Amino acid sequence: MLRKIRITLAAVCFILITLLFLDFTGTLHAVVGWLAKIQFLPAVLALHVGIVAGLIVLTLVFGRIYCSVICPLGVFQDIISGINGRRKKKKYRFSYSPALSWLRYLVLLFFAITLVAGIGSVAALLAPYSSYGRIAQNLLAPFWQWGNNLFAYFAERVDSYAFYETEVWIRSLPTFLVACITFVVLFVLAWRNGRTYCNTICPVGTVLGFLARYSLFRPVLDPEKCKKCGLCSRSCKAACIDSQNYHIDYSRCVVCMNCTEVCNQGAIRYGLRLKKERTPESRKSEKTDGSRRVFLTGMGLWAASAVARAQEKKVDGGLALILDKKIPERTTPIVPPGSLGLRHMTQHCTACQLCVSVCPNGVLRPSARLSAFMQPEVSYERGYCRPECTKCSEVCPAGAISKITPADKSAIQVGHAVWIRENCIPVKEGVKCNNCARHCPAEAIQMVLSDPSRPESPRIPVVNVERCIGCGACENLCPSRPFSAMYVEGHEVHRTI
Repeated sequence: MLRKIRITLAAVCFILITLLFLDFTGTLHAVVGWLAKIQFLPAVLALHVGIVAGLIVLTLVFGRIYCSVICPLGVFQDIISGINGRRKKKKYRFSYSPALSWLRYLVLLFFAITLVAGIGSVAALLAPYSSYGRIAQNLLAPFWQWGNNLFAYFAERVDSYAFYETEVWIRSLPTFLVACITFVVLFVLAWRNGRTYCNTICPVGTVLGFLARYSLFRPVLDPEKCKKCGLCSRSCKAACIDSQNYHIDYSRCVVCMNCTEVCNQGAIRYGLRLKKERTPESRKSEKTDGSRRVFLTGMGLWAASAVARAQEKKVDGGLALILDKKIPERTTPIVPPGSLGLRHMTQHCTACQLCVSVCPNGVLRPSARLSAFMQPEVSYERGYCRPECTKCSEVCPAGAISKITPADKSAIQVGHAVWIRENCIPVKEGVKCNNCARHCPAEAIQMVLSDPSRPESPRIPVVNVERCIGCGACENLCPSRPFSAMYVEGHEVHRTI
């Protein structure tokens, strides 16, 4: 019964969290956005003391129930492992293996150092919630959007606009490759050995595993009833049950309840355990575990260089080719309004891609810079950051982007526009153009005579840096191709004007 309840809760949480990353409209976040906020690492980085304390208490009472119910990456591995079990028609395909404690704590130490040093992009590679977010946003979201576009196509044929088409594109090739590599590694590990990643690499699993050693409720093995049949060990996807020595490694147990389900002798029960019981055999096993451990693997470090995005040509009415805009070389990158600045974003962002997935304007995409790898940056070649939109601040679970209102956003200066004379159409071609001034929501651009002594001379834009908020409307709507005559230079620290 407990196993069925656990599976039901895990399925609900997994589906809802997945939908958060697939919902490009951002409407679901108002209802189930709290599921992202209760993830362990985002709660820690956002300094949500209540949530962190709640997860700690939950683990101390029930064990690592977080890993088997709340964590989407853990449930994802269970799904993969379950598919393999059904394919082979083998229920009992696991076996006990000693814990690789040295590797677990080494990874945790590396993870902690990167967080303290403010290298959030490196820590994000190991964070379970962020890893699943990248998989969902890069590998699952395109299929979801293609399905939506198919519905939109047929709905339009019957004069219904319940669906609208969205553009499907790869926002960052390096991040896409990281998501693919993560998926392959997790798939192989879960397919072969169940929860190997959770109990060997995952830093959150290591932290919660330490707390789970002292949990009030846990699976309890009764030596008097146990016949050493090994069914519990062979059904344990965490490989933490040594039935021959009546020992359970609670630091690795994810409370899946498989063992209580398969035991025909009633030797394992999930219940209150006030005193830790050990047999002489289990003590001996614990002493010798360290001598039998071997080095499994060395983690490779890839150097992912930024690859130029494929530039697709479009045709305007079948008359002329219009080149897509290219990203200008900014001295300072632009981060979303509400993030306070580059340093705050780097220290708090988990690179989960949730803000990227809900951005309706296509201006957010994962960074290719090593210092902020996979963290969101703003770019305006596909759209601009509309002052009335605050979707990214509404969904961020880690506090990297603070929640703001449209009024707040209109007063936040994330950067300022810079005019490039040689790209400007009035200068190059001598024709009238005032797109930048006409579309500037902050009225920070004015058109003045290029030659004050000649009233007939073309007008050129002049930027009022104090009024400009860096929304990118001028850069995006500039007709100059492939590089705009206006581009936005970011600010390291955001200002309020």
